[in-house]
Amino acid sequence: MKTRNAGLALPPRTRAQITFHRGPARQLTRMAEIAKTSVEDIELSLFLEGIFRRYGYDFRDYAPASLQRRIRKCMRDEQLHTVSALQDRVLHDPAAMQRFLHTVSIDVTAMFRDPTFYCAFRQRVVPLLRSQPSLRIWHAGCAAGEEVYSMAILLQEEGLSERSRLYATDMNTLGLDKGKAGIFRLKAMQGYTENYQKAGGKRSFSEYYSARYDHAIFQDSLKQNIVWAEHNLVTDRSFNEFQVILCRNVLIYFNQSLQKRVHKLLYESLALQGILALGSKETLQFTPYADCFESLDDREKIFRKVK
Repeated sequence: MKTRNAGLALPPRTRAQITFHRGPARQLTRMAEIAKTSVEDIELSLFLEGIFRRYGYDFRDYAPASLQRRIRKCMRDEQLHTVSALQDRVLHDPAAMQRFLHTVSIDVTAMFRDPTFYCAFRQRVVPLLRSQPSLRIWHAGCAAGEEVYSMAILLQEEGLSERSRLYATDMNTLGLDKGKAGIFRLKAMQGYTENYQKAGGKRSFSEYYSARYDHAIFQDSLKQNIVWAEHNLVTDRSFNEFQVILCRNVLIYFNQSLQKRVHKLLYESLALQGILALGSKETLQFTPYADCFESLDDREKIFRKVK
């Protein structure tokens, strides 16, 4: 005769009561989560999704704090008070989208920015490049090209410019147009000159440009080996194999998921024994490719691909 274990079975009414009490608990938890989401957060999510669907630019995995600061600046520039109002304007006006891109794009740069990096590049990388018959160098996220011209000057002084082709890419076409023109504010030249000298410059910096009114126009000899092209690190693929890739102070604006994707792109675009240069606050640690590189300079974040 089988015995019934009363502890394993509950009357139908009791089970119904438990189900009834669990349901509202889940609903309350969900309501609490929704309550924590501000209207601006909802607007921001819809805005970024709309930009991706309308224009193909994907900002959904950018670091939130930095992105929100730039979006608020864009709202002020457009004299708008909500993200929804900005979304309406940007989605219906391509010119407003271009202004948004210009504001959101990372344009904090300077010629010979971080002079110690260029000193390390001269000392540790240039000797390795001399054995290469030709050099393809990619500046990923180049903004208006100040650091591209810095590298062009360095290569010219080291006798490597004739065998080098520099690829300067960014998603912001306004910045690319400025870089292609090679015209910068004259009042910035004093600071750039100081950076150049600290970076081990071998000539007078003023020899590389001519002054006209309040602008500095850089020599055509620096421009002739530079290819300017639109490229989005977030959505575009590799387009060549390079001996050197410089992606400095760009990854810090991405979240971890997007950083991982971009590291994959950089790895696949770099030739074996090629050089990768990152920004001072960026690292290869904790990426799937950490063991594929050796460090040439820990402080300046210069690495060589070894596998």
